[in-house]
Amino acid sequence: MEEDAGKNIHDESRGRSYIDFNRAGVPLLEIVSEPDMSTSGEAVAYLRELRLILVHLGISDGNMEQGSFRCDANISVRPAGAAGFGTRTELKNMNSFRNVQRALDHEIQRQSAIIDSGSSVVQETLSWNAILGATRPMRSKEESHDYRYFPDPDLVPVVIDEAWTATVRKNLPELPSARRRRFMDLYGLPTYDAEQLTQEPALADYYEQCVSLLDAPKDISNWVMSELTRVMHETGVDVRGLKITPAMLTDLISLVKAGTVSGLAAKDVITEMAATGRNASSIVEELGMAQVSDETELKALILGIIEANPGQVTKYRQGKTQLLGFFVGEAMKASKGRANPKVAGTIIRELLNP
Repeated sequence: MEEDAGKNIHDESRGRSYIDFNRAGVPLLEIVSEPDMSTSGEAVAYLRELRLILVHLGISDGNMEQGSFRCDANISVRPAGAAGFGTRTELKNMNSFRNVQRALDHEIQRQSAIIDSGSSVVQETLSWNAILGATRPMRSKEESHDYRYFPDPDLVPVVIDEAWTATVRKNLPELPSARRRRFMDLYGLPTYDAEQLTQEPALADYYEQCVSLLDAPKDISNWVMSELTRVMHETGVDVRGLKITPAMLTDLISLVKAGTVSGLAAKDVITEMAATGRNASSIVEELGMAQVSDETELKALILGIIEANPGQVTKYRQGKTQLLGFFVGEAMKASKGRANPKVAGTIIRELLNP
């Protein structure tokens, strides 16, 4: 446990350095891992899971760019078969998982080249320059005795006993790994869906509220991961600030499943819901977006499409049946997304196969 200090900001374009004290005094929790990771991929996977745990515990928002979650990496390489660790360097100034992986890969290659040339790696602290894709020396790496540690007389000893540990463990919220497994077991979701839905506790809560209202876990997962995520990005809000409640989203999904509105038109509906906070039914009714399933109406529309595309009709009848998708697409365009694609497909087949 520490307190944040000032940080250096180096402006290479102007040749200046600045000191930022904005976060001075902010409490820090430093977590140190054992040296048991062998690849940059393992290190990034560890960091991602650690971030998820801290976010689910509610003690950090996990924002790397804003400094809420940071990583300093110590790395060393050694020849195959060697027993001891090699000389390590410490990497700083990495503000994303991508930069962590890039910096580690670069340092592995740099140290390997030094050793292969017969030279020795120098123990030092390095900064990562994301623009150049290279590390740069900051200072020689001190040993622990160089820090001149001494006891702080104002801090009393903290004794953590087994009873306290057991109480904390009992009161922990559901952690991300457990929630992922539960989503897969209880809702039958694939691994990818479970991972995406548990990236943020609020999003996982939103999903579970939806499932409690509509028994369609996979359909809901698809909508949350695609269209709901899209409108969140477009509006610049997270799920907690979204105007679309779980009840509103499940109502829209129900309309799609019932065939009242097409999946294509529903994308426009959810955009309007996010902007206005109105429910799906009122938007569909006001904008005339109800799906058209009337065979007579669709047949008249499709006959016009067939008449306008004689070349595609000939190719279809010659065996290129994959052109069915073309005609269905044209029907969707002509109806502004209102045509029932299943009914339209059936009518197209009947008209093209007299």
